[in-house]
Amino acid sequence: MLAKKQFCVGLVLGTLMIPPGFAPVSAQEIPNDFSAIVQQKLPAVVAITTKQLIDDQASLNDFLDPFDSRGSGTAQPQVREALGSGFVISPQGYIVTNNHVVADATEVHVVFSDKETKPARLVGRDPGTDIAVLKVDPRPNMATAAWGDSDAVKPGAWTIAIGSPFGLGGSATVGVLSARSRDIQAGPYDDFLQTDASINKGNSGGPLFNARGEVIGVNTAIVSPSGGSIGIGFAVPSRTAQSVVDQLISAGHIERGFIGVHLQEVTPSLAEALGITGTRGALVASVDPGSPADKAGVRPGDVITRFNGKDVQSVHDLTLAVANQKPGSNATLTTTQQGRENELNLTVGKRKDEGLRTGTVPSSGAAEQHLGLSLSPIPEEARQQLGLQPDATGVFIQDVAPNSLGAENDLRRGDVIVSANNRDVAQPSDIQEEWVKSKQENRPILLRINRRGQSLFVAIASP
Repeated sequence: MLAKKQFCVGLVLGTLMIPPGFAPVSAQEIPNDFSAIVQQKLPAVVAITTKQLIDDQASLNDFLDPFDSRGSGTAQPQVREALGSGFVISPQGYIVTNNHVVADATEVHVVFSDKETKPARLVGRDPGTDIAVLKVDPRPNMATAAWGDSDAVKPGAWTIAIGSPFGLGGSATVGVLSARSRDIQAGPYDDFLQTDASINKGNSGGPLFNARGEVIGVNTAIVSPSGGSIGIGFAVPSRTAQSVVDQLISAGHIERGFIGVHLQEVTPSLAEALGITGTRGALVASVDPGSPADKAGVRPGDVITRFNGKDVQSVHDLTLAVANQKPGSNATLTTTQQGRENELNLTVGKRKDEGLRTGTVPSSGAAEQHLGLSLSPIPEEARQQLGLQPDATGVFIQDVAPNSLGAENDLRRGDVIVSANNRDVAQPSDIQEEWVKSKQENRPILLRINRRGQSLFVAIASP
């Protein structure tokens, strides 16, 4: 059973015993103990505390029921405190953690190893890989952690985790890399490192180091019947995490490749019917009209067996390969149909839903940036659950950044902005226009909100 995403760390006690006849390659690769590495890296590891306003709005499906669990009234919001871990990656104050540590948080604070606490703002987050980036004001001589090469770490290599299990900041555990490329069905881009270093609640977002003190992973999840560590923990590999972090810092959002195919696994019966040998590859169930795959000549019934020269064993392999491809780049894929192979060339497109998935504030609208809101038109499938009439117009709040103007004025994910300055709105650009007018006239913007069928006004002044 896969427990809720949790994290790793504990205390290493006693002396590490080296089996008779075992000769270490070098003292650098396999130290006598790990105290020097832990002491050196501990200042770069932080605890992360968050406050979340819980009112059954954790997901779109939950916006949904306007009553509490007893069905006898409106649910009352409650403040919940949560704890996770993270690590500093630059002297400018950028900190890496897990998305699920900071998602829906109204306040985020970072606690350093010397107990200094600083407020943090959300730079961006990517639910697809469960990575988020925070920013704090830089401290003098701020300690940082450096990325390592997760692809170079082989099963059996030492791993070190540092974090705040159960609030015990600065804890360290040691284990080995148990396996690579684990798909635990947590998301579409699963490619986890597995480690037996102890991972417990409170370690999410903490670093997984190699024996040289380089970050090779971000501790994210465990498998546990009890909720505690049983020696099966998972970390996002640095190859993935570093790419996501760099994009979030530079652009505030993630760009992933897209080719426009809908896939299914090849079963033995399907392979027989398709006239192919074996079950490797990804079967194309349908192709989006006008997509890169459509233009390249990919057709339903094709089995994609190679992408950019690498074998495709499953749908998951192809999903990862395409997602990691830069939009606009050229790619080749090999398809098989009725035993005939074709090699096709295409230009990789960009996934249109990545802005929504990151949950970050889009860079296109100054109003959204300053208010700390991620906005979209109202999702059609959610109108009834949101308490809206079929013909109602408005702008849907996808997310509210911690410590933003929107958060300070109690705007919430799932709210619908019906009007701005008494003007009906239907697109984020409508709010942008009214924000500009309010700034020019030096007055607050007046928003009318629909929250689960109830209306309220919110006035937000520009700082």
